Amino acid sequence: MDSPLLLRLVAGALLLMSSLPGGAPDLASDAAALLAFRAAVGRYALTTWNSSAPGAPCSWLGVSCESGRVNVLRLPGAGLIGQIPAAVGNLTALRTLSLRFNVLSGPLPSELAGLAELRNLYLQGNHLSGEIPAFLSSMKNLVRLNLAGNQFTGGIPLGLNNLSRLGTLYLENNRLTGEIPALDLANLVQFNVSYNQLNGSIPAKLRSQPATAFLATGLCGGPLGLCPGEIAPSPSPSAEGSGSVNPSVGAESNHKKKKLSGGAIAGIAIGAAALLIALVVLILLCRGRKAQSKSVGGKQMEMGAAAELRDNGLGAGGANVNGGSAAPAAAAGKAVATVAASAGAKKLVFFGGGARAFDLEDLLRASAEVLGKGTFGTAYKAVLETGLTVAVKRLKDVNLEESEFKEKIETIGAMDHPNLVPLMAYYFNKDEKLLVYDYMPMGSLSALLHGSGRTPLNWETRTGIALAAAQGIQYIHSTGPSASHGNIKSSNILLTKSYDARVSDHGLALLAGATSAPTRVAGYRAPEVTDPRKVSQKADVYSFGVLLLELLTGKAPAQALLNEEGVDLPRWVQSVVKEEWTAEVFDVELLRYQNVEEDMVQLLQLAIDCVAQYPDKRPSMPEVVVRIDEISRSSPASSYRDQQSSPRSVGDDQSSKQNDSTAGSNPPGADL
Repeated sequence: MDSPLLLRLVAGALLLMSSLPGGAPDLASDAAALLAFRAAVGRYALTTWNSSAPGAPCSWLGVSCESGRVNVLRLPGAGLIGQIPAAVGNLTALRTLSLRFNVLSGPLPSELAGLAELRNLYLQGNHLSGEIPAFLSSMKNLVRLNLAGNQFTGGIPLGLNNLSRLGTLYLENNRLTGEIPALDLANLVQFNVSYNQLNGSIPAKLRSQPATAFLATGLCGGPLGLCPGEIAPSPSPSAEGSGSVNPSVGAESNHKKKKLSGGAIAGIAIGAAALLIALVVLILLCRGRKAQSKSVGGKQMEMGAAAELRDNGLGAGGANVNGGSAAPAAAAGKAVATVAASAGAKKLVFFGGGARAFDLEDLLRASAEVLGKGTFGTAYKAVLETGLTVAVKRLKDVNLEESEFKEKIETIGAMDHPNLVPLMAYYFNKDEKLLVYDYMPMGSLSALLHGSGRTPLNWETRTGIALAAAQGIQYIHSTGPSASHGNIKSSNILLTKSYDARVSDHGLALLAGATSAPTRVAGYRAPEVTDPRKVSQKADVYSFGVLLLELLTGKAPAQALLNEEGVDLPRWVQSVVKEEWTAEVFDVELLRYQNVEEDMVQLLQLAIDCVAQYPDKRPSMPEVVVRIDEISRSSPASSYRDQQSSPRSVGDDQSSKQNDSTAGSNPPGADL
């Protein structure tokens, strides 16, 4: 007997046994259902599904298991052809079914109603037909339903109101007709019925949706403007009513207003003129003071080495100061003066074999600007007379002998990777230690995500930053089994003009003494770290996981009080994921990119793996790099470019893993 025939017989027997009374569903019945599914639509596409494979069926492509049952079947773009078989209904533990972008046709089988645990159903981009089946209304655990880009006909069932947990309903690009029923779904976040033959008025509960949810239809009302015969609500009914009670009174009132209007106009004109004069005087005074301040600041900068030799302090320049004000100029001048006073015969020591573009005297004459204060000291932007811009870090509380300092700093200087901020040179004497780096013009990731001039970052940029940072940290770990960064946080991820990420402050934990150990920012520290000077590679992985959560949520880990109990960012994300899918998890900027939601959830899963409570449960940085690279490669460029200028697209099973975990009693993040 040939093996394909034997395989079909075994699958049929298992399927028959699982359907007999008293035959409890188990992994064997799930395997039989999957083999029947392969025989119906994936005979040539799912050739790797082999019942003799180790770990089958949980090891098969697109299949995930939990507690001895298949709970996820995800086969997007797998080349499946034909009608979805009834056997799928036997996967009774299924929580996510994603068959998007295949060539599936015909109506949906009624057996799907047996998937009582199903949270996410993604069937967009196929050739499915018939009416939207009424049985979908009985699948009360559904959180996401995407039937877009098919050939469904008929109306939208009113019974969808039974899906009280539904957060996403995508029905665009079908052949639906009639009016939208009075849908009232309290948890609905994402909705689209564009490019259907719908007509009539948009129901009241859906009028808060954007116009892009109703493109190319015959609908009206809400974001599409008034329907024929519909009257816009009066902006001020009380005022309108008071003017129509007695015409004679209204006329008299208008007459009085005309009598008073001349005086009112004159008063307004006189007041405006006085205010204008006052403003002009104030502007002139401010300009005079600003010019004087700039003059003084400039002198302090130019004369820093000579006029401030006796000053031994940094000054009061705060973090994130703009370079145009006098305060940072004075602070930078004092710092430069202090270095000049203690410089003596010392010189800058450069790394690498390149030409020395400047010396210490050039650096001391540079115009400087305070960039910010960090764990290891204050950073300055220095613009040399040649136009070259560098970043200078003035170290604090580093009490090492010159030989020991030189040994450790040379270890840092020897690190050469495109995703590390390169250390160009250093200066050492007993009282002053300077590090000179390449200047990163876009500042830090922290400033972009949380600063006052917050910059929206799209999905491509965020995954690029995540991958580059991971590669930089992986390189650090590759230099030795105990090598670690020790202080990973978003303010230590700096960006070039093209938003290429580079890790900064690497190796500086080596310079910290017992009394000057780095104080790690709240939220980034792994739970097992008790001594900030002794941070393992797995603790770096934890900090990087928090960084990923920061990229995905847009929330700063320093915002520890995310609720009244003060739950940190990892615990907050896990609690939200466990309880229910909500739009609160991802940064609102990312919710526009529908076709990458699956990749977003996969990156979220990686982040949660990285912040596992126990170090041995966390992946290594090489594993992290591989997973981020796979995620970024799977995201087509068209998925996140020009989303605002095109209709909401049909691809979207992408948050399935997250939704899959929202109603179970599993550990937080266990089934994302």
